[in-house]
Amino acid sequence: MAIRNFQQHTPKVGPRAFVDRSAVVLGDVEIGEDSSVWPLTVVRGDMHRIRIGARTSVQDGSVLHITHAGPFNPDGFPLIIGDEVTIGHNVMLHGCTLGNRILVGMGSTVMDGAVVEDEVIIGAGSLVPPGKRLASGYLYVGSPVKQARALSDKERAFFAYSAANYVKLKDLHLAEGYDQPE
Repeated sequence: MAIRNFQQHTPKVGPRAFVDRSAVVLGDVEIGEDSSVWPLTVVRGDMHRIRIGARTSVQDGSVLHITHAGPFNPDGFPLIIGDEVTIGHNVMLHGCTLGNRILVGMGSTVMDGAVVEDEVIIGAGSLVPPGKRLASGYLYVGSPVKQARALSDKERAFFAYSAANYVKLKDLHLAEGYDQPE
């Protein structure tokens, strides 16, 4: 089963959202309407909350987790993801906050307490260090990330296109029953 209760928390999956049967979603997790969680992804809200907005796509092999509250971090860090975010294959998001209309390139890592403002592209293979803030409207690349340049109008238009494309694709997967156990 892809969706599991943990410590009295039941994941909430919004209307028309898709969670592939090979993904694992557990604990204090909310997934917004028309969002998608693709094969072999882990969304683990076992010690803090995870919130995923509407029309957001979490691609294959990604790991989404939190930072628990404890003596070294009294409040912990939840994982908050906005609307129309495309999270590439094999991305690690850990206790960070992502705004709306963001592309996180394949194989990237965004660490604890990092904040990514609206309309940002993070290039493939990038590392966003703990506590780093990425300002809206820019492409960031590297490990650690550096601001590369302002986004073009075409790149800004891509956010809505990408979100809509994954909404269509997840609808096809839902119609084939790939969210249901075999």
